[in-house]
Amino acid sequence: MKHLILGTAGHIDHGKTSLVKALTGIDTDRLKEEKTRGITIELGFTHLALPGEIEFGIVDVPGHEKFVRTMVAGVAGMDMVMLVIAADEGIMPQTLEHLDILRLLGLHSGLVALTKADMVEDDWLSLVTEEVREFVAGTFFEGAPIIPVSSKTGNGIDKLKDELARLADITVEKKHEGSFRLPVDRVFTISGFGTVVTGTLLSGEINVGDEIELLPSRVKGKVRGIQAHGSKTNSGLAGQRLAVNIQGVELNQAHRGDVVVPDNHFRNSPRIDVRLDYLSSALRDLKHRSIVRFHTGTSEIAAQVILIEQDILHPGQSAYAQLRLEQPLLLVSGDPYLIRATSPSVTIGGGVVLDPFPPARRRRNEDALNLLASLDAAEHQKTCALIVRQSLLSGISFEDIALRSGISLKQAEIALQSLLSAGLIVQMIREPRIFLSKESVDSLKELLSNELSAYLSANSLKEGISKEELKTRLPKRSDQRFFAPLVRELEKEGKLLVKRDIVTSPIEKKVINAGIFNQIEKIINILSKHGNEPPGIKELSEMIDSSEKELREHLAVASRGGFIVKISSDIHYKTETLKEIETKLITHLKAKGEIAPAEFRELTGLSRKYMIPILEYFDSQKLTIRIGDKRIMRGK
Repeated sequence: MKHLILGTAGHIDHGKTSLVKALTGIDTDRLKEEKTRGITIELGFTHLALPGEIEFGIVDVPGHEKFVRTMVAGVAGMDMVMLVIAADEGIMPQTLEHLDILRLLGLHSGLVALTKADMVEDDWLSLVTEEVREFVAGTFFEGAPIIPVSSKTGNGIDKLKDELARLADITVEKKHEGSFRLPVDRVFTISGFGTVVTGTLLSGEINVGDEIELLPSRVKGKVRGIQAHGSKTNSGLAGQRLAVNIQGVELNQAHRGDVVVPDNHFRNSPRIDVRLDYLSSALRDLKHRSIVRFHTGTSEIAAQVILIEQDILHPGQSAYAQLRLEQPLLLVSGDPYLIRATSPSVTIGGGVVLDPFPPARRRRNEDALNLLASLDAAEHQKTCALIVRQSLLSGISFEDIALRSGISLKQAEIALQSLLSAGLIVQMIREPRIFLSKESVDSLKELLSNELSAYLSANSLKEGISKEELKTRLPKRSDQRFFAPLVRELEKEGKLLVKRDIVTSPIEKKVINAGIFNQIEKIINILSKHGNEPPGIKELSEMIDSSEKELREHLAVASRGGFIVKISSDIHYKTETLKEIETKLITHLKAKGEIAPAEFRELTGLSRKYMIPILEYFDSQKLTIRIGDKRIMRGK
């Protein structure tokens, strides 16, 4: 079964609702006020099955100028449209506006129904038909069937059905793959069941039991039941009009303009980049920072127009713009939209969303304009490269690249693999996959390299900077997980050296100034004089008249030079002295095979304060290994 949405459009009292009733036998005007006044106020819904396994969900829209906002909500999800023009009146103001709305919202399949054909003479009908043909020239209705019908007598209805079936056969269904999106056009409650929302499923498949959320409010719920064209079903497919019973959502928590989506899958956009087509029928120029009414799907909010290239847009012109939304909405690249003036309330333009998650744009920015042009032209590889590049030092995930570009996951995968192979982008994190441009990677490497050089210059006595401290030098907007791959690359390039948790220069620092050398010489002499039981940090700092901080820096330099050995934070030995102790230990172990602490004390004459740290030091150097309370040679 092929599922399509068929909508009506046209001026008030041109017979849209009567035509739908003639086609389906259903009167879509359900409100008492509609019956009393004889006009459609709210959206009406029904369905129509045609030969060839075609099933239409039908949306009947109001034609009165006061209800254009409702009409726009009804256009969301339409695949085909019947432009209804009464033969006795011809083209009227809302005929014009409705046609603009259909075009701006991306409709490209439909026909014209000339209603009330029984009320005019044949000659008049021919004149009106010719007038309509000229009116639709240059639109997607050009060349479309123009069918005279009478809802009263039934004349032309069968031919209308035949033409609808023919058009349906060549109209592409909505994509069933991907995540579901259901813009809500109606909300009501059923006793014993709770909240029910209706709408046209734009993509994917929704199933009973699915965890959902309503955007933009992020109210969460669960699908309790689904109806398609009045019949219960366990799942709904893209292209179907559905009524969805949602558990966990109160009646006052759901509204027209909400979108039902999978839980935690989409997010709202506070601003969007768009192509804006400004209608030639607009009454005045559109100025930078103008406030308009923004319509997309079933939503309507205020938005500010930021013109990226110019200060004024004249009627009939097109441009790239950023729309800053009064409140964040769910939008996807490729979504159609339109804008209406606030006074007078008329449709003035529209287009498609190019980037649903752009940064705040600087006007007349060449990179931004290049990106928008590539998005508009659907140049996938160039688009992905520009999106990664414009993420600057922050990087961007694979999922966000797909969301912003509007291309399929498979197309994004192919584009990114080509860019990786060409060396234009770098994958910095494996899961989730996050990418940086080659320029951004080079900038971050240069930054870390400069930070290391600056630190070593300012701390000449230190071997290097700790990994953790150097990591903090990354810009706040960069992901801390970039640090490890950046350091690996810099080490591979010979621009730094990693020693355990210390990052240092690969070039040995040979020069020690005379003052520092004299202090180190004093330290070595004191350690040599005290032999097997050297003074601790506090005592040693007093002996050389130095602060503990300076002493530790001097000890670090002496240690790197091989003059002394650090046993613990408080114990340092002259290298030769420790070597003598090590030689005695090795000789004993070779002769006896093992040694206990008491034996080690007898062997060296060390007190417990020094004996235990030295044994643990030899363990850490993999000379010995502790078995119980004894040591043996490593490997024995």
